[in-house]
Amino acid sequence: MELRDYFRIIRKRGWIILVVALLAAVAAVGFSKLQTPVYRASIQLTVEPARLDWSLSQTLKDALNNYVVRLNTHKMAKKVIERAQLGISADELLSKLSVSSDPSNYTIQIEAKHGDPNVAKLMAQTMAELFVQEREDWNKEQDEVDQVAVGIVDNVRQAELFSPKTKVNAVIGLLLGALMGGVAVFILEWLESDILRTADDVERCVGWTVLGAIPTEAEGRRRVIEAGVKA
Repeated sequence: MELRDYFRIIRKRGWIILVVALLAAVAAVGFSKLQTPVYRASIQLTVEPARLDWSLSQTLKDALNNYVVRLNTHKMAKKVIERAQLGISADELLSKLSVSSDPSNYTIQIEAKHGDPNVAKLMAQTMAELFVQEREDWNKEQDEVDQVAVGIVDNVRQAELFSPKTKVNAVIGLLLGALMGGVAVFILEWLESDILRTADDVERCVGWTVLGAIPTEAEGRRRVIEAGVKA
């Protein structure tokens, strides 16, 4: 197909692509509105050795993974539930929490997701505070040179909306709708590719110039009536 053929198709059936795209975008927005909002709160912990020693720093990098494991235990979850008075099971709490470490800057990230932004903030903040307290208690039993300081970089300020992303869903729906509309248009064109309706279709198919055409019965009657009116 030549480029002009594509322009002809778009001009003829472009409305189908537009309608399908808009319907898909509206459906995506409607689906997003039906979903229960989930909010995410995050807090960052920094881990620092008592002295600037290369071997201690390397050991601390390996210890970060151990800290993540400790935070993801039922024991820690029960402590968080008890202090924050959440009234949920340890398994449910752990399913709403995500803990990760970044050895490049000696930090631990705690994320909590919940339908209530205040509860999400409370879960993340409480777990961070409990872990800091646990490390402080551990340091009391260590020599000063072997201590590891764990602190909160910044308290949780507010929980952000994690899902649904209404605007993102609308854009995705619009693009997918346009794609489906485009596929439908070209399927229709393929089904009608062997049907010749106009002189342009004939010229495009056989490559010859059309000099004349036999009118249909209805067209013939219309011309006769118009001729009689003019007479």
